[in-house]
Amino acid sequence: MLSRLADVLVPAVGRLTVTTDVGAACAPGSIIAANHTSLADPAVVLAALRCLGVRPVVMAAAGLWRIPVLGRALAREGHIPVYRGDRRAADALDLAVAAVKEGRQVLIYPEGGLPLRRGVGEAPPRSFRTGLARLVERTGAPVVPVGQAGARRIASGNAAKQLAGVVTAPLRRPRLHVHVGAPLTSTGDHGECTAQAHRAVSAAWRTAAGHLGEPCTQPVVQGLAGAAGGSPRASRPARRRTPSDGRG
Repeated sequence: MLSRLADVLVPAVGRLTVTTDVGAACAPGSIIAANHTSLADPAVVLAALRCLGVRPVVMAAAGLWRIPVLGRALAREGHIPVYRGDRRAADALDLAVAAVKEGRQVLIYPEGGLPLRRGVGEAPPRSFRTGLARLVERTGAPVVPVGQAGARRIASGNAAKQLAGVVTAPLRRPRLHVHVGAPLTSTGDHGECTAQAHRAVSAAWRTAAGHLGEPCTQPVVQGLAGAAGGSPRASRPARRRTPSDGRG
């Protein structure tokens, strides 16, 4: 339901384009790691993944399960509530491990939350927490890096600004872009795994931001000194949803 809903709503509020690296694939049992900038970007990423035939299990803030209709749908479809700073936090990892071993793709946001910055401009992914590395350690699953850009043009800032952004988005129709990188397999420790994933997601984000003409500042390097992440491999368009005219 979430993927179908995103597929309907996202084209109504923006113009989405999707690209992939050569060799990119979200095989069954993959972990999909995406950068997180806005309350709107999960819908953008889900709509993009649906273009590629992927309907993942999403690890999301547990507060969403308290919304009556949405909460029931999330529970029914097997999405995973994340309780931050709670004794139930470890349950999310156990559920994600089970989902991966069942052959489902799991979408995780390794930054662990939204940035506190103001404005709609793009910025590199922040440091990753350890949840992604622990999920890789327990499953051995490949990590598919995903970078999205433009979601802050739909919703960012305080509650009033976010509401205004969502209400006006169908008129503004901002440009949105998602780039899916080639999967990577880590055999290192938590630190190395985290650093590899951070570089890959940063590279995917730079590609996505570049498609929107956004300036791409140097990403914060995590884990391995001096490794800012190389340029992404050649990309090919997966599906275009946007008209060729207009600017976001």
